[in-house]
Amino acid sequence: MVKRSSLSAIVLLASGIIGACSIVDREAPATDAAGAPALAIVGVTVIDGSGAEPMSDATVVVRDGRIESVGPSVEIEVPADAEVLEAAGKYLVPGLINAHGHVGATLGLEGGHYSRENVLRHLQLYASYGVTTVVSLGGDEPAGVEVRDEQDTPSLNRARLFVAGAVVTGDTPGAALEMVDGNAAMGADFIKIRVDDNLGATSKMPPEVYRAVIERAHELGLPVAAHLFYLEDAHALLDQDVDFIVHSVRDRVVDDGLAARLVEADVCYSPTLTREVSTFVYESEPEFFADDFFLASAEPAVLEALRAPESMARYRESESAQRYKEALAQAQRNLGALSDAGVTIAMGTDTGPPARFQGYFEHMELALMAESGMSPMEILVASTGDAARCTGLEGVGTIEAGNWADLILLSDDPLAGVENLRAIESVWIAGNRVPSVS
Repeated sequence: MVKRSSLSAIVLLASGIIGACSIVDREAPATDAAGAPALAIVGVTVIDGSGAEPMSDATVVVRDGRIESVGPSVEIEVPADAEVLEAAGKYLVPGLINAHGHVGATLGLEGGHYSRENVLRHLQLYASYGVTTVVSLGGDEPAGVEVRDEQDTPSLNRARLFVAGAVVTGDTPGAALEMVDGNAAMGADFIKIRVDDNLGATSKMPPEVYRAVIERAHELGLPVAAHLFYLEDAHALLDQDVDFIVHSVRDRVVDDGLAARLVEADVCYSPTLTREVSTFVYESEPEFFADDFFLASAEPAVLEALRAPESMARYRESESAQRYKEALAQAQRNLGALSDAGVTIAMGTDTGPPARFQGYFEHMELALMAESGMSPMEILVASTGDAARCTGLEGVGTIEAGNWADLILLSDDPLAGVENLRAIESVWIAGNRVPSVS
């Protein structure tokens, strides 16, 4: 099963709970993949998501949804019953993990449409772009928990999902703790808080409230992910043992002290650069509206609405949009500095709300991470092995024996440039080929 591993000693106590309620995916084919012939991907270059050097001319054997063996082709025996996929000249990487997305609420350009059907539709969309696991940090309802509980099966054919329930809010500890307890009772994997004033437009969660939330969440074995904007709040949240920072510091240059504290506490940082992009990019027609990789999944009615002059005018005239445009530049500078200082980065995008396009924006995020100074290998690891570790997930993120066979087969070398992660030949989840945009 995929489960949350320890982000702290407390979280480890709960890590076995997640898979305990797993059941067979109702949307999977009636015949389970268990007992089906093995799949052998032969002659491929494996980039395993751990940061290790690529393994050329490798063979990966998949059986019952999991990787049975991986190694140099001369050392791996291909089972007699295996379906063989010849992949010489190709590249195999783990499926991408979005450490901060949202699932299930958006239909077109409207929120408020959360349903089981919509959750599954979004997970198929993510999967088509090679995003095989999504950590949904807020807005999750019981239907999402139900879908999560069905994914521990070798017949899975859409992206995996982990959920945070409702974003915890409240002006008093009592009100916020009621939400924590409600999310825990629903079966949330994480607790998400917002410590942000929306550029001065709202009040921030007071320290005494988020202190109480973090303490209660840890008592329940749940890690806490914090939305923030300001450097001062990053330090204050680290004082309270927050587990995961899920937006960039955007108000000023990060200090050396923050980097040192993040490294010492082993707290990961998810920059969500495309969140900023989404606030201003529609002030004119974006270049990506002509990108076939985007258009493969774009809804014409949505594009028409965003192209409308009155829509573009609203973006141009929005003071906050212009401030977030400046914030993006600061976020990119801070990402480069923190990555260089050894902070563990987890790719996340905040996709899912209207006009934050699931699947495509993840690839945009990779490009923005590269612009920020991260190398292709650093970006790949941040989007696979480290994203899994940062969110406490086991069984995904790296190509190794025992893990789920959530894989992307590429025609071009992703270490030559992250744009090559768009060169998707096929996407596999639990060893099942799923429709891709390429």
